[in-house]
Amino acid sequence: MEKILIVGCKRTMDDVCIACSRCMVGFNRREGEFARYKDQDAELIGILGCGDCPGAGIVPRLAQLNLWNKPMEERPTKVHIAPCIMDHCHYKEPIINKIKAKAGVEVIEGTHPYIPNDIFA
Repeated sequence: MEKILIVGCKRTMDDVCIACSRCMVGFNRREGEFARYKDQDAELIGILGCGDCPGAGIVPRLAQLNLWNKPMEERPTKVHIAPCIMDHCHYKEPIINKIKAKAGVEVIEGTHPYIPNDIFA
């Protein structure tokens, strides 16, 4: 079974993206980058903020998540990078590179497909 961790932008998660619901709905419906799990068992085990700009805290946060989940023997098998980082973050490349260098699991760029093309259309 795949265990999915989503990494998003701390500032967006705290102030703009209400309850990270688009990522969760996309996962539940297996849409967007989550379509790869359509015919398999997969669970969302966490949504983790990057630690704030410039993303220097992402590796310690991944380590903290690992320690936090150890008593339950849960660990991610895939890490998805949310659109709040992919589409809007000036530091996305170093953040993604740090995650890829340290996570030890596949890192997938993207989550849900619900990005509006025109805000007021």
